[in-house]
Amino acid sequence: MSSAPRRLQCPRCHRPQSACICALAQPLQAATQVLILQHPLELQEAKGTARLLHLCLPGSRLEVGEAFAPQQLEQWLYGAWPGAEAPQHTLLLYPQTPDQPAALMALTGRDAPAPVQRLVLIDGTWRKSRKMLYANPLLARLPRLALTDTGPAGYRIRKAPRAGQLSTLEAAALALQQLEAWPDGAPPLQALQQSFDGLIAQYERLRAAHS
Repeated sequence: MSSAPRRLQCPRCHRPQSACICALAQPLQAATQVLILQHPLELQEAKGTARLLHLCLPGSRLEVGEAFAPQQLEQWLYGAWPGAEAPQHTLLLYPQTPDQPAALMALTGRDAPAPVQRLVLIDGTWRKSRKMLYANPLLARLPRLALTDTGPAGYRIRKAPRAGQLSTLEAAALALQQLEAWPDGAPPLQALQQSFDGLIAQYERLRAAHS
């Protein structure tokens, strides 16, 4: 009995070629270095935005796993990357939690972005992201950037368990706007929004075609 043939996969975005998102990515420049730590279950999630975000940010890193080797994680968090120097500040984009009430970065109202910052994103469901946070003490100890007054999410293809929770790409866009001091409507924000809108439109087309 022969098995069903495997769908051809794009080597860049790791999606089936029929659902490739490479053409949706609009590359943009940001001084902030971005590290995306993706839960393994998100790797094949058709509605995920982390891979698209990675494609939009040349020089960003996307690493897949749940519990990382401390030495390797420390390098990703604090060390120099190929083509990028070591950061002076490494921040975790994550809400405040009872065991981490302090060390939140107050970024609003700053006139210019701080030099050489690295922003860490955890890509996973709310439950999986918490599990990753506490499975990796180096992450739990990072100073937090917590978003407030985010407004409604535009991620209509994937239901959030709580109001105000955003996709990884949407949250990254708001964080980068603060860290880079981008005004509303800045070209990098428009590029991210257009990439995000393209992903949603593509998913809805493919879903309609298979329904």
